[in-house]
Amino acid sequence: MAILKSTLLMAAGIVSFVAVSIPLYAQERPADPVQADAVQAISAPSADITLSFIVPGRLTEVSVKEGDIVPKGKLLACLDDQPERIQALQYKVQAGDKAKILSAEAELAQKKLDLKKVESAKAKGAASDWEIEHLVVSVRIADLSLKAAILEQELYQHRYAQAMSQLERMRLVSPIAGRVEKVSVETGEAVNALGAVIQLVSIDPLWIDVPVPLAQAKKLAVGQNVRVQFPDAEAGATPSGKIIHIAAVADAASDTLGIRIEVANPHNRPAGERVSVTFAPHADDHQHARLRTK
Repeated sequence: MAILKSTLLMAAGIVSFVAVSIPLYAQERPADPVQADAVQAISAPSADITLSFIVPGRLTEVSVKEGDIVPKGKLLACLDDQPERIQALQYKVQAGDKAKILSAEAELAQKKLDLKKVESAKAKGAASDWEIEHLVVSVRIADLSLKAAILEQELYQHRYAQAMSQLERMRLVSPIAGRVEKVSVETGEAVNALGAVIQLVSIDPLWIDVPVPLAQAKKLAVGQNVRVQFPDAEAGATPSGKIIHIAAVADAASDTLGIRIEVANPHNRPAGERVSVTFAPHADDHQHARLRTK
């Protein structure tokens, strides 16, 4: 009987030890404040632009082909602009022509001189008031003619600037550095205003838009690092991306918040791949977890 009692006491002590030890062990392993479960998403270009002319015309040149890498500012295509160039040249000549202004200035100076002479003659009694009044009006008219000539030249200058702006509209220039994804026209074709001409994409960096559960998204921050796993990437070759945008409005239907991730793409992987995204815990969350452990 004594042996049985001793055995029961020892068993109770072991159970008590295990019951006390398990909670202590659990407290030493703080849970990640942000879940490390991978989220599936699809990569996308960081820029995807379809370029168009805003005026109709006939294509005289398409200087790129599909697959070309183009820098920002490169000429991609242009319309026939010969009539517009002739008109712009005409406005340029007229904008630089000062003959009317010089003529008006000379006439005004002559009228002022005539008025001065007649006023001098009137002082000697050799001119009438009518002559004075007539020359005063002539000076006024000459002054207005000079102002009109100046205004006309300024008008031609504005017309020349407008003509040059119109010429720029007939040239399609790359607004970004990227790759020519699609060319929808050929040299010699007539194009309509706003019709698709060339599609440009930029795939370095890539963007990844991820719908994240709202509770998890609240623990994320712009600039936070993210692990991105591509489908055929080697083990351990997980590029590091970062959060560049967190939506301000959640999707009530799915209870998620849109997160945009930017990841470098030095190997020019194609956009549109399915990837796995894992959110690394934020540094502040690690610190709070350590404080809770202490």
